[in-house]
Amino acid sequence: MTKALSLKNFKKEVIERRTLSLVQFKAEWNGTCQIIAPVFESLSAAYKKKVSFFTVDVEENKLLEAEHGVTDIPTILFFKNGKMIDHLIGLAPRNVIIEKIENALA
Repeated sequence: MTKALSLKNFKKEVIERRTLSLVQFKAEWNGTCQIIAPVFESLSAAYKKKVSFFTVDVEENKLLEAEHGVTDIPTILFFKNGKMIDHLIGLAPRNVIIEKIENALA
């Protein structure tokens, strides 16, 4: 349910979108990213009608990583109406991600 982003489609898919978007910056080789991936994927299914879920591979998108100040992975950025409104860094429990989603939707 998640969609991979690059510099080419980030603006269109996230910045120009009015609804809530979660963007996970990750790397395939990172163990913590591998742990949170199924949680992120299951949340994308649970919120598919309300929230858009995206991933950015930092190995392939260094410019996006730098542009958004990502210094550690995994990092999840929350965007609404073209602006970053919240973030999570590291391994966040499912209930914390849900709480932040619900707050952003309220």
